[in-house]
Amino acid sequence: MIVRRCAGGVVFYANKVLIVKNDRGEWTLPKGKIQGDGLPYESAMKRVKAETGITANMVDVAGDTMYEFFSRSRQQEVCNAVMWYVMEAENTECTLAPEFKDGGFYKVKEALEMLTHNKEISLVEVSYKKYKDLKKTLTENGNI
Repeated sequence: MIVRRCAGGVVFYANKVLIVKNDRGEWTLPKGKIQGDGLPYESAMKRVKAETGITANMVDVAGDTMYEFFSRSRQQEVCNAVMWYVMEAENTECTLAPEFKDGGFYKVKEALEMLTHNKEISLVEVSYKKYKDLKKTLTENGNI
């Protein structure tokens, strides 16, 4: 089995979250393999940009997940260990990479019903709470 270190973003814009539909028809969050010696958060921001065209800034650490799948191209099992980051997008204008069938920003409640994997559903719930709490704190302190 191949084990890959990956990073991804739970990207918010107001009350919406960015999700994409992959070539397997699964609704998921943007993520990818960490390249070289890059830091996970840098890789997460690069993957979000490469996969969706969205420029996002890191807000907080979201957590990590692990999952296994059968890689059709490699013809073997792959385990992805993903480090996730809560991010905020500068806008909602997506330009999806060709490997995605669909995607964009959806209201959080709607996205939670669309996401394929339970781990990502939980991740979005926890991340949205962190995001809202941070925005509230910044507003209360006059930083927004």
